[in-house]
Parts: sequence; structure tokens; C-alpha cells
Amino acid sequence: MVRFEVLGPLRVWRGQSELDLGFPQQRALLALLLVRVGRPVPFGEIVEALWSGWPPASAANAVRRYAGSLRRLLEPELAPRTPGQRVLRRGGGYLLNAENSEVDLLRFRELVGRGNRHAAAGRPDSAVREFADALSQWRGPVAQGVREAVRAHPRFTVVEREIVRATATAAELALRHGGTAQILPSIRKAVALAPLNESLHARLVLSLAAGGAQTEALAAYETARHRLAAELGTVPGAELSAAHTRVLRQQVPRTRPSATPYRVPTQLPPDLTVFTGRAAELATLTAAADDAADAAGVAATVVIGGVPGVGKSTLAVRWGHQAAARFPDGRLHVELGGFAPARHPLDPAEALRGMLVSLGVPNRGLPDTAEALTGLYRKLMAGRRALVVLDDAAGSDQVRRLLPATPGCLVLVTSRLDLSPLVSRGARPLRLHAPPAREAEQVLARRIGAERVAAEPAAVREIAARCGYLPLALAAIAARAAARPHFPLAALAGELRAGDGLDAFPAGVRTAFQRSYRALPPEHARLFRLLSRHPGPWITPTSAAALTGLPVLDLSARLGALSSVHLLTEDDPAHYTLHPLLRSFAAELADEHGAGW
Repeated sequence: MVRFEVLGPLRVWRGQSELDLGFPQQRALLALLLVRVGRPVPFGEIVEALWSGWPPASAANAVRRYAGSLRRLLEPELAPRTPGQRVLRRGGGYLLNAENSEVDLLRFRELVGRGNRHAAAGRPDSAVREFADALSQWRGPVAQGVREAVRAHPRFTVVEREIVRATATAAELALRHGGTAQILPSIRKAVALAPLNESLHARLVLSLAAGGAQTEALAAYETARHRLAAELGTVPGAELSAAHTRVLRQQVPRTRPSATPYRVPTQLPPDLTVFTGRAAELATLTAAADDAADAAGVAATVVIGGVPGVGKSTLAVRWGHQAAARFPDGRLHVELGGFAPARHPLDPAEALRGMLVSLGVPNRGLPDTAEALTGLYRKLMAGRRALVVLDDAAGSDQVRRLLPATPGCLVLVTSRLDLSPLVSRGARPLRLHAPPAREAEQVLARRIGAERVAAEPAAVREIAARCGYLPLALAAIAARAAARPHFPLAALAGELRAGDGLDAFPAGVRTAFQRSYRALPPEHARLFRLLSRHPGPWITPTSAAALTGLPVLDLSARLGALSSVHLLTEDDPAHYTLHPLLRSFAAELADEHGAGW
């Protein structure tokens, strides 16, 4: 399943993997198609939006090239020159085809529609909840990350006005019928988006007062008054002035404070129905859960590592679903974005805010400092039996504050790094390797059908071997095979045999490797490239010294560093191997940069 996010940072996910959306203009085209999802965007409008009225002579060809790249990105299993089902030529332009469940903007509109229907039917409490859920889809400026010149296009401002209207409606309902705490964070964001909207400012002032924040409500009025004077040369109008007067006279009904009950989170992504194998690794996680009840000081923690594409996140999610009954107090899942494209890793304080809201703490009840957020989180988790999955960690420092300080909880951390500081403090490391040949062939059988696999066992063995038994590569090739059910598997094996390096694989495989490579310091990146020319399967500091001319001692440290980020595998002490697909990737980079050290 593909998920699109445009109500905030522009992001696309396939399953649990975030896709690299490519060059700025390609990202801009996707964003434009997303804000018009399901409807064609005329070719001329695309050109106007992407080049702000100053298109190059090659604009038409460039748009077609970007559309083709998006089509291949979203449907990597497509055969060449196949139109696909996602990015379509329609109405003299292009159309993005997606379901409501796949696009945050469509989910937002669906929930707003429900809220309006509840309000019309006299069910204000249900209406406020639907509006709150709708506004939770909104995470920041629409299509954040796309160039500002593109985001100034009317298609994007129309969506922002739609969000502002929904916020104003929700705030009015909440002020009349209760529930302002659910809507207040969205009112703050809407005021920042439309800073001269007096009606929004009035609702912010009243909502703050309803929550008991009298001083903050008066300060919000003063902020609005100064802005109106500075930018428009006007004074507050009747609605904002009336709100100010009601606050001064303490005529705003207070929302009755109540203790927020612990909300049981169920945040795990969907399980992978074609998951196969990994029995030993699943048993290791079960053993860690058994130990969690006896852990002291902090929650039991497992750090799941391995080469890019080996299935770290998939394993954590599969086990979490299998073991759900062990954790009656819920399953938290946090995407830390340690190696996500086009964005920075999630700040621990921001992660804690999201986790606390998921556990039932209202936004207005969140502390300001990271220390206070950590204290509240650990207090709330005390005595609980919950699973916390921290996916794609950028380092130990990003994770430490997110660990509950209570026995009974289990934390699964996935990362492309070893996270040795966590291991030294008691976390259990679980390093994933590519599955054995038989298990890799079972992965293909689950995805493309046992009968088809049984009919061509030699081709299946060759496909699995040319994928290096890596789950990400196996899944990508299986998707291609499933999309062409009448093609013999021998033909697919032949494509891989004749392919040039990673070019035979969908772009997602190379992208997964690039995310780890880009995080390397220059000297480690150069060594990784040169290792593609290493003649034998075993890489040692001595053999690497012969290849590079560097001192053995320096290479011991650098090879260890590459192993710690899972670009090399240390099978025996100081004896490393390079996965075949990573070797192909390193060879591509070496050709691109030249052979010199």
C-alpha cells in the first residue's frame, strides 16, 4: 500500500519504507497532482506552477520525464513503457489516482464531511471529535519541502484556506459545546497560517480563556491587535473586540478540567501478510519480552540492526502484532526518520510530544522542556505493560529519552547503526542477516504463488541468488513478477543476469543503500567505494591496506566503522564481507567518482 502526505512535509510511503521523491521539480509535480488528487491538472498549469511563468524551452519534455519517473517510483513493478494505474494522462494533463485511505488530504476531507453531518444532526460531541481527527492530518505548511515559488500557486493556497475554514468551524463547535482542548493546537497553527484572520484570532482568545489560560488569552489579543495595526493600519473589528471584552469580564464559560485517562495506543503499521521465515529472530524477541517483566530501572530494549533492506522494521512490526496480547496497555510506534530522505531526524522532544498525545495527554497539558516531557512520559508509563517500537533511529541520543523507566515494557529499536551506547547499558542487540536460500525462495513463493515457483525451481533459485537473498530486493522483484503473471520466471532471471549492477532492480533498492552511504564521513565513503574492487570475499585490514595504500591500523578503525553502520558484515573478528548488491552499489559509486583514493 502507498501512502501520500501533503498536509505538511511532502512524503510518500510504500509499506513502512519512505520513498525518495527525487529532484525538486519532480517533487513539485507530485505535490501539484496531490492537491488535485483524482482530477486532471492541465499541462499548461503544470508548466506555469513549476517554472513560475518562465519555463525553459525543454519544459514539455521535462514534465513528461518527471511524470515517467513518478510512475516508476510509485509502481516499480511496471514493465518499461507501461502506463500503470497511478500517474495517468487525462484531460490534456496528468492525474494522480489514489484511494481516500491513501492520501491525508482525502482523509481530511472525509472526516470534515462527517463532522459537518454530525453537527447538522445535533451531535456536537461527535462533530468535534471528527473535526479533531481531521485536523490531526494537518502537520504543517501544505507541501512543505517544495520550493516556496511553487507553493505560492493558487492550488496550494486553496487547500490552506480549506484547512482554515475547517479549523474555524471546529473551534466554534468546541466553544459552544465543549472540547476546546482538542481543537486548541489546530487553532494556534491556523492563526500562524492566516495571521490577519480576525475571526480565528477571536476563537483563539476565547478557547484559551475557556481552558483557564486568562493571561495567555489577553496576550493573544494584544498580539493580534499589534499585527493588525502594523500590517493593515487598522484596529480590531467587532468580533475580536467582543472576544476581548468577554475575557476581561470573565464571561467565557470554563471547560471543566478532568483527569485525562490513559489512552491505549494501537499504532503499529499493518502487518505484512506475506511475511515468511525469521523463526529464530521472532523467538529472540519473544525471549526479550519474557525478560521484560523482570527488567529493572528501564524497559527491556532490543536493538534490531542489519544491512539496508534486510527487513528490520518488518520484523519488529510482525512480532508486535503476534505479541499484542502481551501488552494490554498498548503499542506505540514512532518513525524517528534517522535515514529518511529530504528531512532531518525527529527531535526527541518532538517525538515525546507525539507519544504523550497518543497516550491521552492534551496538547495544552504538555510541558515545554525535554526534561519535563521525559518525566511526564515515564510517569505515565510507570506500571504499564506496553510495547514501544522506535523505527529508524539516527543514534542512541535520539532514543534515550524515549525509553520508559519501568519494568514490564519492551522497546524495539530499529536502526542502520549499532547503537553501542544502548547495548553497553543493557540493550540486547539483534543483528539481522539476509535469510538462507531456502527461506528466500519461500519469500518469492508467498508473493508470486507456490504453483508458479514450483514450475520453475531453477529460475527461482537464480532470482533469489541474484537478489543476494536480501528481502527488499526479493520483494521488489516479486512485485515485478506478480505484475506480469504470464511471463516465465526464467525471463525475469535472464533480465537480472543481463542487467548492469543495480539497474536491473527497481529504484527503491538503490535508494535504500544511498540513505546509508550519504551519512558516511568522506574518508569512510571513499573506502566503501574502493572496496568494490577488493578481489576476494574476505576483507581484512591487511588486504584493504594493499588495496588502498593506507596503514593497517587506520583501516581497522574504518572497516569497523563501516560494519557499525551495516555496510559491511563482520562474520569473524577483523574479517568482513560486502553483500553482493552493496558491492554493485559501491562499484557504481567508484565509477562515478573515479578510482583514486
